[in-house]
Amino acid sequence: MNEKGQSDDKKIRMGKIGPRPYWVLSISIVIRALHLVGAAVFLSTYLVNDVHPPAMFSRIVFASGAALICTEWMRHRQIFREISGASTLLKLVLLGAAYHGFLPARETVLSVFVLAALASHTPKQVRHRLLF
Repeated sequence: MNEKGQSDDKKIRMGKIGPRPYWVLSISIVIRALHLVGAAVFLSTYLVNDVHPPAMFSRIVFASGAALICTEWMRHRQIFREISGASTLLKLVLLGAAYHGFLPARETVLSVFVLAALASHTPKQVRHRLLF
């Protein structure tokens, strides 16, 4: 807040916002639910069994994640310049490193899950802030 009691949100550089049809938003809610189920199985497999998750759930996680990025991109055209997109790229790199044995799988997958929760639940002024 500034001295006039107004919010300083105007100073925050946000990515450009584009139109997204309501039906895309509705479908993205269902896609997000599928993504969460797949991610839960993915995480629990690494935490409990310390083996790779079933291929079907891996496909669900990555396909639904790609679909969610597409639906978000419709609204946030500069998503990969924002914290939201940067965290998605970081998650993919960390998962790849864990899968291929460059990082400890259990700890890395858990960290990716925590990063996903933090990145998706931060206020939009933070989540869609431009990094560069």
